[in-house]
Amino acid sequence: MKRAAKPPSAGSVTTLASQTLTALKRVATKKTRDGMARYAIPSDRALGVPFGTVQKMAKALAPNHALAQALWDTGVYEARLLASMVDDPALVTSAQMDRWRREFDNWAITDTVIFKLFDRAPAAWKKVEPWSRLADENGKRAAFVLLACLALHDKEARDQSFLRLLPLVERAATDDRNFVKKGVNWALRAVGGRNATLNKASIDLARRLAESPDATARWIGKDALRALTSPVVQRRLKSASARTKT
Repeated sequence: MKRAAKPPSAGSVTTLASQTLTALKRVATKKTRDGMARYAIPSDRALGVPFGTVQKMAKALAPNHALAQALWDTGVYEARLLASMVDDPALVTSAQMDRWRREFDNWAITDTVIFKLFDRAPAAWKKVEPWSRLADENGKRAAFVLLACLALHDKEARDQSFLRLLPLVERAATDDRNFVKKGVNWALRAVGGRNATLNKASIDLARRLAESPDATARWIGKDALRALTSPVVQRRLKSASARTKT
């Protein structure tokens, strides 16, 4: 009988985290770090490692929940990206989600952690509503990025789960902060692109927003409406609906 692998000891995790950080520093460049400013990514805690390089490193390390925690705790931008890629979503707790979310300090960390990890965590669905009430920009964005990623990745979720959360999109649509409004827009487009039923509900909401007296809500509504009513999306949804019926 094959024995289960032993979890790494605290010492070995610390050593591996240190070695991983050294490896990141070895491939970092000033040019990459300086270029992050163009994408509104603060570079004061970054090394300057290309995203693709971080992804390649993750393949050799994952899954490793303990290592992910150690990498996150370094506070280094690329180490935190790597943490989201090597962690085991099944082991991610509600408390971990809240702790990491409180330390989101830019849109790239927010989106990567949610897209690569949080949307598959057991508590994912329970975080959208409370996070949508947060005051800080990255925290509130996290709610809607999470909703978007659930729409993209959770193939078993029922329509009602998304319909129940669409009012949160409408409520947040007047928040004119750049990363919040873009997150809200992404959530609306992702939910509406899931199937014909959710497309109709999302189009109805987008039309209401497009007619709003609020400029931010109008921008979100009009942009989502263009995407959700586009021939490409409509053909894809019609084709998917036809396959489901056969």
